[in-house]
Amino acid sequence: MKHFFKISGISVLGAIVLAMMLGFTDHSNDLSKFSNDFIPNYEDTTKWAVPFSSSKLPEIKPSDHSSFGSGDLGTWETDEFGAPVYRYTCNQLTDPIAFTRVNPEWISPTNHMHQIGNDRLVGVVSNYGYVQVRQDEGSPKFLNDFDPQRGSYGGGIGILTDGKNSFSTFFPGNADSYDRYFGTGYLRKEVSGHGYTANQVIFAPFGDDPIVISQVTISNHNSEAADLKWIEYWDNHSYQFSQRAFWQSTIFPNQGSVPDLRRDFARKFSHNVKTIENGSGIIDHSTFDGFTEKEESDWARVQYILATVAKAYTGGKIEMPVDESRLDDIDLPATFLLSLDDAPTGWSSNPASFFGLGGMDSPEGLNADLGLKGSEPESGDALMLERKVHLEPGEEKTLYFVYGYQEEGVDLDQLISKYKTGIQDQLRNTVLAWHKNRISFKVGGEEWVDRELLWHNYYLRSNLTHDAFFDNKILSQGHVYQYVIGFQGAARDPMQHAMPFIFSEPEIAREVIRYSCKEVMDDGSIPYGIVGSGVVMPAPFLPSDTELWLLWLASEYVLANRDMEFLEEEITTYPIYQDGLPKRSIKEILQVCYDHLVNTTGTGKHGLMRLSNGDWNDGAVMGFVPADQEEEVRIHGESVLNASFTSYVLDLYGTLLNYIGEEDLASASKKVAEEQKMAVREQWAGKWFRRQWLNDSLGWIGEDVMWLEPQPWAIIGGASTQEQTKKLVSSLNEYMRDPSPIGAYLHSEKIESMPVPAGTLTNAGIWPSINGTLIWALANVDKSLGWEEWKKNTLAYHAEAYPEVWYGIWSGPDSYNSVLADHPGHTYVSADNEGDEVLNGVNWTDFPVMNMHPHAWPLYDVPKLFGLEFTTEGFQVNPTFPSDYHFSSPLISLKKDGSTISGTYHPATPGHWKIVIQGINAAEYTSLLVNGKSADLGLNEKGEIVIQGNNTTEEPLKWELTK
Repeated sequence: MKHFFKISGISVLGAIVLAMMLGFTDHSNDLSKFSNDFIPNYEDTTKWAVPFSSSKLPEIKPSDHSSFGSGDLGTWETDEFGAPVYRYTCNQLTDPIAFTRVNPEWISPTNHMHQIGNDRLVGVVSNYGYVQVRQDEGSPKFLNDFDPQRGSYGGGIGILTDGKNSFSTFFPGNADSYDRYFGTGYLRKEVSGHGYTANQVIFAPFGDDPIVISQVTISNHNSEAADLKWIEYWDNHSYQFSQRAFWQSTIFPNQGSVPDLRRDFARKFSHNVKTIENGSGIIDHSTFDGFTEKEESDWARVQYILATVAKAYTGGKIEMPVDESRLDDIDLPATFLLSLDDAPTGWSSNPASFFGLGGMDSPEGLNADLGLKGSEPESGDALMLERKVHLEPGEEKTLYFVYGYQEEGVDLDQLISKYKTGIQDQLRNTVLAWHKNRISFKVGGEEWVDRELLWHNYYLRSNLTHDAFFDNKILSQGHVYQYVIGFQGAARDPMQHAMPFIFSEPEIAREVIRYSCKEVMDDGSIPYGIVGSGVVMPAPFLPSDTELWLLWLASEYVLANRDMEFLEEEITTYPIYQDGLPKRSIKEILQVCYDHLVNTTGTGKHGLMRLSNGDWNDGAVMGFVPADQEEEVRIHGESVLNASFTSYVLDLYGTLLNYIGEEDLASASKKVAEEQKMAVREQWAGKWFRRQWLNDSLGWIGEDVMWLEPQPWAIIGGASTQEQTKKLVSSLNEYMRDPSPIGAYLHSEKIESMPVPAGTLTNAGIWPSINGTLIWALANVDKSLGWEEWKKNTLAYHAEAYPEVWYGIWSGPDSYNSVLADHPGHTYVSADNEGDEVLNGVNWTDFPVMNMHPHAWPLYDVPKLFGLEFTTEGFQVNPTFPSDYHFSSPLISLKKDGSTISGTYHPATPGHWKIVIQGINAAEYTSLLVNGKSADLGLNEKGEIVIQGNNTTEEPLKWELTK
């Protein structure tokens, strides 16, 4: 990576941020960071690096449908609730494929993670059996840390003993058997030993409550009765995803690593644990003890450096403008652990005394009763409850525990009381709820498709959290960005993640629009990202495309759901809480963003939207353009990606403006869209469209090498002529699609001047967020190509192509390595830059799952496979497909069954709608039913069938065409 700094020569702040994102901070470490429980007892860790030898698509066999895409670490199954569950069978302590190259300061090399969650919190569960609960109010954080060296084991761990023998649900648990299931909404651990079984299920109940439930069924398989004791354990040290710690460690590395600084901060809280009044459990109220004088001085130095350097980029916008904004949360919520079905027989907050030198495998205090304390609080480092259970031979009993946090003003008794009734049905009700209100796509002969879509819907929605500063729900990108680097961004990402909810859960789409509108600055710009609670991230990136994403999301949401009233909602934009800030309607905010895009970002000498110092691609300028020309490029550079994107979005925004009666504004927006379309058309390079213009000395980028990003939008936005499209699709197939088993890669060949190795990240890596637009564009040209690309970008195809890579089976990163990389199918690691095995800084493998792009885009692309576009009067759709199918969602459905095509439309507002059916031979269809009644087949001037009808609040518009 040394050559990167030579090429770029970027500023201090740029170095800091790119160090965060590409792994330059040097806190070398080795596997001794972790206890022996986390070190595989094998030596050969090279098996992971075996490259994929064939670019052919994996063959789908009919007998493999139920388990297709399982990979080598387990198998997909269907649970008792009819939902997908991944049965994880890998023993990460002995199987070489479990090993991942990581920076061990961040994570164990054999830790594989799954997500549970609801509309309020996220739980990150480990193949070791522990759970960490993420809570975002005040600042994103884990409420319960996992750091065995400091005696913290996450949470959701149980220990069972009969007084002589014991085992735990912390893998391997000192048990005879240990089975793990990553379910739709839960983690199940079935652990057996000494004639007993503990079946522990941890899940977040569907809804908006800040709790997780631990459901434990204990069985006695022995011939004699047993008096057993169960200890339920949850740590109470927070781990904040602190950017303060990241900056401090990067600027002053001698002060410690980022994880150590974050954990040191957690130790600055005093804990006061006491019994809850009704005796059902314990609650911890923590108090911040403050910084030392030296720590205050050190942090002041960091702030000075950041503020001084960043001001050149952001005009000083990174300062914390109101008291409500903060980098770290010093007012942690109270956390609690309760026993739901019966009172606990004891409790403790002293894990050091309980575990002693025996640790999880053999706690020294296990045989002593924890005991019930008085009303006086005690300091402590964990929440532990004891339950005693008597079981006859063959008998089983289920215990229920609740772990969570108490929000300000919430009555704990009221919160918990609704779960005491029918507690035995909570798991079933939760899993079944994830079946509802989603995008579904059932395709004949490919049953795995809808399994994956149900899973995607679960993963995407269960990533919701609540941002207290903005007072809205947010769908963070997650992945290394949130969990390691510690920022919510880029701003465009939540807007992408919200797109599928236009069709399934419109309130989620509205929440993300509100959040994004509140981010808007006075001039209509949107900052790159948010850190802490309401602090604009001090980043060198000034992306030129962000406003487009908000205009797109809001326009499609309103047109699809016919929700004009939403545009009249009034919002106070950033910094929100400052005195004297006016409220503006969402409609006004959108227009301010439009004005910034058109008049401030504007166009360059070729008529294309300007580039600034980056668009979607953060590396389009920074690290790619010589430092002494960065400012000139920022002023004069143009982006074919932005221009082609604008040609679509501003046409759609114009349609929205026409829909709400703003004809003059609509005409202006559509005029800009048309101008951009024509400007893009001029950038045809013979086989593809150019990528960007930099300046007079550097010229055009993307003439000799194809860059993928603008190509799909050139098709979608109509810039590409019929002849250009034919050649472009051929080039896409030849250079980017056909060689890859898991979706197109970003460039037609490696680019030597890129700061990352060939086939990784923005040097011909594979990006689900870009391939999402490619699928859409290909489907507009050839349904079979679009469908093929959709499947190649699924988790299932990744698991079939690279079965030994654990990430990519049930979740994944935002970028995979392509076949041009040394390790295709994996994701980025910093060691590949120098060819060594020492991993420092941030690697994408340090948290290679729970990125929302691989979950959001397959959902949103389903309606786009059918060319679905909304108009002022309804929508147009092309229902053709290579096989019979049934696409359904609460908003729209479409079905092809033999000679019949049918559908529904159910927007929030009752009305009369016009549906244009494209792509079929109208002469072949002789019968039309609208809302169950025969109707005349109408045709427009293009010969396309036009269906008209009404919906009501209760009933959708229904139609059916028959040959």
